[in-house]
Amino acid sequence: MSTAKRADPAEGLSVDDGIRTLLLLMPRMVGRVKRIRIPEELQTLALAPRHLSLLSYLLFDGPLTVGELARRLEIAPTTVSLMIAELSKREVVERTDDPADRRRTIVSITEPRRPSIDAWLSQGARAWRKALEPLTPAQRKLFVDTLATYEREVLTELDA
Repeated sequence: MSTAKRADPAEGLSVDDGIRTLLLLMPRMVGRVKRIRIPEELQTLALAPRHLSLLSYLLFDGPLTVGELARRLEIAPTTVSLMIAELSKREVVERTDDPADRRRTIVSITEPRRPSIDAWLSQGARAWRKALEPLTPAQRKLFVDTLATYEREVLTELDA
């Protein structure tokens, strides 16, 4: 880390001050997110972080094909199929044939599980809404792009 002079607070943060702040903030955020209470009905299902993204897409965007879930999650369709099989056995999601193309499978959250999943995931959604609403659309895009870049760079560092 550099010992460069700190930026004038009225002008924003220097890069080093931003890094310092985020290095301290991120572990606290992750710790707090991990403490979000999982609804009792879902606690025995052993849902992993990989399931959260899949369930979030289904909750917010409605039923999707296996291929579309794979594209959005950026993982192989076979991996998505395995996740869906796991969740299907636990009656969290259901698979139906696409009436327009019987070779395609449509995946959706089961109605009995929807209220618990909605309650669980909406906690984070409410917090993000409160954080993002004051920003302009361009600022929101910059924020999201920045987080995506951070994630990509951390993965690059891990793979090196």
